[in-house]
Amino acid sequence: MTEAMSQEFRGYLKKIGSGVHTSKNLSRQESAAATRLMLQQQATPAQIGAYLIAHRIKRATVDEMAGILDAFELLGPQVPEIDNPQPVAVFSVPYDGRSRTAPLLPLIALLLATEGNPVLMHGGTCMPTKYGVPLVDLWKGLGIDWTALTLEQAHQVLSETGLSMVYLPQHFSLAHQLVDYRDQIGKRPTLATAELLWCPYAGNRHQFSGFVHPPTERLLQDVFALRGNVYPYTTIKGLEGSCDLPCDRTNIIGVYNPDNDPPFERLFLSARDHDLGGAEVPLESTETLLAQMHQVIAGQKSPLLPAVLWSGGFYLWHLKLCPDLRSGIEKVRSLLQEGKVASTLQHLCQKISACS
Repeated sequence: MTEAMSQEFRGYLKKIGSGVHTSKNLSRQESAAATRLMLQQQATPAQIGAYLIAHRIKRATVDEMAGILDAFELLGPQVPEIDNPQPVAVFSVPYDGRSRTAPLLPLIALLLATEGNPVLMHGGTCMPTKYGVPLVDLWKGLGIDWTALTLEQAHQVLSETGLSMVYLPQHFSLAHQLVDYRDQIGKRPTLATAELLWCPYAGNRHQFSGFVHPPTERLLQDVFALRGNVYPYTTIKGLEGSCDLPCDRTNIIGVYNPDNDPPFERLFLSARDHDLGGAEVPLESTETLLAQMHQVIAGQKSPLLPAVLWSGGFYLWHLKLCPDLRSGIEKVRSLLQEGKVASTLQHLCQKISACS
């Protein structure tokens, strides 16, 4: 760390942290520079903590969020494009996991890969402030360990199996070293919102971002537009900010496709219209959840099955793997009962093992 760098960062901190009447927003370029200084530890720990909490209180602007993503793109990993006619489904979900309802993404990813649509996830370890169950732990419970793969191996596995994960501690250690600050300040920083927008894939994709509050979705849309996004994306008011579709209420979904006129449309879908409505499955424990996941993969009766049929059917339809939602739901049922999802998981286990 150099004195000049910490003085530069001090200027950015002073600008956003001066209070209601005198603080100012950063430009996109200033936000990118400040984020680079944090990622590269060229700001002091006191400066980083103060900046994160000040930004949390002020709330990031569209320009500031775009700058954060510019820094992520410059310093972070990018999985090279694979040879597949289908766009890679990139899931951007909260890194601090789920604590109340059962997460479904590993099962959704297996379903999509079984039908030939590749999936790339990204995430880390158990993380503040929710300390919910992280995706990587669920995958370990299914026999898949993403944590030791190099980025090149992650790319290879994606190309050969249609499934992979960018694991923050292994592939983006610069960002992972800022995780402790989340615990120390006791709040999700602006970086947590950036993770809902970040896409560590260099090729043709369809990005999915979960959200809880409507202003977050508006921010996502505006940042995508400012950064010149040319790929489809979908925003989902999902369970605990995830991309899992609720079964107990109407789903609110935003769909952006640059080839459509208008490019953005709103979907309102109800599981009750397909006899799949009901209470959400609670997350009782990781062990119970994994047992339920194994039941689903084996084509057995499980409390998770209606939720998997609902979310899985939506994604098969939405990614044009089925002609309509109802046929997507039935396709999920047949893939599970015929053991095809189990075969996909077995194939993935073999490929991961070959990398070790």
